[in-house]
Amino acid sequence: MSRMKTLGHSGIEVSALGIGCWAIGGPFWAGEQPLGWGRVDDEESIRALRRALELGVTFFDTADVYGTGHSERIVGRAFAGRRDEVVIATKWGNVFDESTRQLTGTDASPAYLRTAVEGSLRRLGTDHIDLYQLHLNDLPIAQARELLPVLESLVDAGKIRAYGWSTDFADRATVYAQAGAVAIQHAMSVLQDSPEVLAVVDKYDLASINRGPLAMGLLTGKFTAASTLGPDDVRGIAPDWLSFFRDGKPSPEWLDRVAAVREALTADGRTLAQGALGWLWARNGHTIPIPGCRTVAQVEENAGALSRGPLPPDAYAEVERLIREFV
Repeated sequence: MSRMKTLGHSGIEVSALGIGCWAIGGPFWAGEQPLGWGRVDDEESIRALRRALELGVTFFDTADVYGTGHSERIVGRAFAGRRDEVVIATKWGNVFDESTRQLTGTDASPAYLRTAVEGSLRRLGTDHIDLYQLHLNDLPIAQARELLPVLESLVDAGKIRAYGWSTDFADRATVYAQAGAVAIQHAMSVLQDSPEVLAVVDKYDLASINRGPLAMGLLTGKFTAASTLGPDDVRGIAPDWLSFFRDGKPSPEWLDRVAAVREALTADGRTLAQGALGWLWARNGHTIPIPGCRTVAQVEENAGALSRGPLPPDAYAEVERLIREFV
């Protein structure tokens, strides 16, 4: 496998592995609900991002709401003076208060889109965003269509190079694909396949940007039934959509699935995380997994998957057989 891929049909070249920048935003909330991944060390975050670039990772995915602006600021600091070496993706659609670190709502209006892009450009310290993504997963299609003329105008103005949608719904992905989107970001991992969205990706030659490729950390192997998550961690007080964790602990049924596939994913000497990333590359040629990071060590392990490439066919087939037993 080449270490580089084209971002859909955009002509933008990116590394086959990206880095997700949700966690480095630090804590933020919607009321009492934590939405971050706990406390972070900004200097370590910057070292991690720069280390990723040293190791051949050029694609960095963030969102304006991560840490209510903080993640974008950290990405901007990390790559100041090196902007032409990286491809930066961010997202819009959530409204937030930076002073209180609170998510305060959503805004899918064309007017807010124009406001949001300026905010992201300012925080990132750049004059353009490589990939700009709608961050409202289940936004009604009619409302999403209203945003397309503005996105096209932002491309024409040079403020964004391309656009996409972070959505797990194939019908929504299709609408944006037909309009000119180059990427769909969707949940996907060994534990959570996404065949319907992948069918759209294949049909329209899109990038499949895989969020949650390590199942919120379960596929790193560091969690056991005794593990607990803190109250400032989204996994510690998990919202309904986050099934991998419950009551501040990993869900036993998901731990069982990880245990079942561990041997097949690591048979050729990969770590569990590297095997999980290799599964995604073996699953579909358009996939670009974006595991998150908070430390240099995490980046080094995940970037090590690039030299390993896709899982070998026999290991992939064995994983598929094992997973089917749980369905």
